[in-house]
Amino acid sequence: MGSPYRVNRVKEMLRRELSDIIQHLGDPRVLMLTVVDVELTRDLKSATVFVSVLGDPEQQEAAMSGLQQALGFVRREVAKRVSMRQVPEFSLVYDRTPERAARVGALLNQAKAERDE
Repeated sequence: MGSPYRVNRVKEMLRRELSDIIQHLGDPRVLMLTVVDVELTRDLKSATVFVSVLGDPEQQEAAMSGLQQALGFVRREVAKRVSMRQVPEFSLVYDRTPERAARVGALLNQAKAERDE
């Protein structure tokens, strides 16, 4: 079992490496994809990768599909770049936080405009 400090260090390192690898994939479907966060189990054997995609729902679905298909390649690239005994298995989760934040911002701006009138 890894210490919480080590798990956090590995998590941040994986987030940086995954972001870089995904940006250089060359698949046009994943160009607007951003790695938001990585959650890692304490034994470092599996990681949940939270990603956000700019665009309409079709583009988001295409990007998630493209990244899902490229996970084997991504894992091999992480293994080349990172010195770990075992590279974790990755699972993808679409993160809607940026969309919700934009919606909340728009609602706040609307409320402020109504208040000012």
